[in-house]
Amino acid sequence: MKKRIFSGAQPTGQLHIGNYLGALKNWVALQDEYEAFYCIVNLHAITLPQDPAGLRKATLDLARIYLAAGVDPSRSTIFIQSDVPEHAELTWVLSCIARMGELERMTQFKDKGKGNAERAGVGLFTYPVLMAADILLYQTDLVPVGQDQKQHLELCRDIAERFNRDYGETFKLPDPYIPPVGASIKSLQDPEKKMSKSDENPNGSILLLDDADTVTKKIKRAVTDSGTTIDFDETRPAISNLLSIYQILTEKTRHECVEHFQGKGYGHFKTELAETVVEFLRPFQERVREFDDETIKSILQPGGERAREIAADTLGDVYVALGIE
Repeated sequence: MKKRIFSGAQPTGQLHIGNYLGALKNWVALQDEYEAFYCIVNLHAITLPQDPAGLRKATLDLARIYLAAGVDPSRSTIFIQSDVPEHAELTWVLSCIARMGELERMTQFKDKGKGNAERAGVGLFTYPVLMAADILLYQTDLVPVGQDQKQHLELCRDIAERFNRDYGETFKLPDPYIPPVGASIKSLQDPEKKMSKSDENPNGSILLLDDADTVTKKIKRAVTDSGTTIDFDETRPAISNLLSIYQILTEKTRHECVEHFQGKGYGHFKTELAETVVEFLRPFQERVREFDDETIKSILQPGGERAREIAADTLGDVYVALGIE
């Protein structure tokens, strides 16, 4: 039997090319080797205030992005988190297993709470517990995660180990899958920060739905390092970041990329990178427009039913172990 993977994204903000290179591209590659579950995590989204109508639309729009990227409903289970109430039920159980000190150490809560923890919603604090429930419900073997999510996955494993120790073997312990290239594409304006859909500087991210002119302008404005050579160099993170984008989209080796741009300047490099990104996004955006709402719903409904079958089995085992069923 194939091992199982689980991953998901929030329907908030627009996904950018870093999301594609660091996550979606790998999801597509992994769906042949593993039994794949890809979720639209709308319950995570409400840890911060959302416009209800906007959230509904964004949920369907994100499903369109999954499909356009190549996630195949005949090979992967695609579903909406809130369609599987077992996510919320298991979150309560795991909240009784998790420790306050563990959650207080989560860097994402510190970042989003921004030093004002007393006014932050409880959901923001317990976000990692919901993430653990997402993963453990499906007896997941592998979780594609970025470096910024490794801490949450480690907490997930700690909670699962504690439950198994105290109540009997119930959960698989998931392992991270971190791609060797593209796991953390950086901001075009600040290569010390990860590219983010919530970046206050719109020039920091190339959105998957940006038009050609916008993409070209953003890449032309991207910061570069001192020097003139185009090479992968840890001491020059800006040019290395741009070169990583080029490498993954062209599927060239590092050596091939460096050889290709040897003796050429930043201006030439940025022009060719912009053309490469635009040529990648054009067919992607055409595929996005092919999926109407009814088609999306016809895919998400059976996906939710399939996910719920597995989630219900796991939750039933949890309740038996706890003595409440």
